[in-house]
Amino acid sequence: MITGHGRIERAVRTWLPVLFFLFVALLPFYWMAITSIKPNSELYSLRANPLIVHVPTLKHYVDLFNTTNFLLWTWNTMLVAVVSTAISLVLGIMLAYPLARINFPGAGLIAIGVAAVYLVPQPLLFLPLADVINRLDLGNTLTAVILTYPTMLVPFCAWLLLGYFKTVPMELEEAARIDGASRLQTMRRIFLPLCTPGFISAGIFAFTLAQNEFLYALIFLTKTSVRTVPVGVISELIKGDVFYWGQLMAAALLGSIPVAIIYSFFVEHYVAGLTSGAVKG
Repeated sequence: MITGHGRIERAVRTWLPVLFFLFVALLPFYWMAITSIKPNSELYSLRANPLIVHVPTLKHYVDLFNTTNFLLWTWNTMLVAVVSTAISLVLGIMLAYPLARINFPGAGLIAIGVAAVYLVPQPLLFLPLADVINRLDLGNTLTAVILTYPTMLVPFCAWLLLGYFKTVPMELEEAARIDGASRLQTMRRIFLPLCTPGFISAGIFAFTLAQNEFLYALIFLTKTSVRTVPVGVISELIKGDVFYWGQLMAAALLGSIPVAIIYSFFVEHYVAGLTSGAVKG
């Protein structure tokens, strides 16, 4: 029987680590929020408490929208992230399915190769990719990053889906094949609907990576009208050694909202996809 002292001790053991990690996770967002609403007199004062706002203001948000192309950058970012994620998911499924469900010589070696390709550092790839983009005359177009982002997203999606696909029982497909369904029909009607949590988790990860990608966007998008949020904010709000911290934090906070909304809507499927526990044999 657990005594009152034991209950308190267990509650402390459970909630103290949870509260600590919750504090660590939320502190950056709190810092961004309060910095974005601080007037410059508080923001650059050495005597002001950095965690408290005495006279909140929305001036930094107004300046962000009036003096920069933040809304256009946000549209560019969403367009690039959505299209890149869709392309990467389709190609990732086409790559992961045969590796996970079809037994052929070299499948294991190819799977290892997919993981190895994902681990290749971006700085090693941007030089040949830049040459390809220049030859195709796609510089300063969103098409440039839409075509280059899948080079890192497809291996990632394939690697993540490969592990999830292996959790789906083979007996389901075999039963459908015995009933006369082709492999394509089995994949489309039986297999893929069962893997929705895996697609959601891979899609969220791919969308987040595409939205926050900086190197390729910095190289291929030099015009203000085609920049994404990470590059536009750094290029326009940092001028030499002058940092517009209020606008920077406002842009960072607004830029994190789409991903937070997506995570909140699909959190259950997202966790199921990561744990590969949606389908069990």
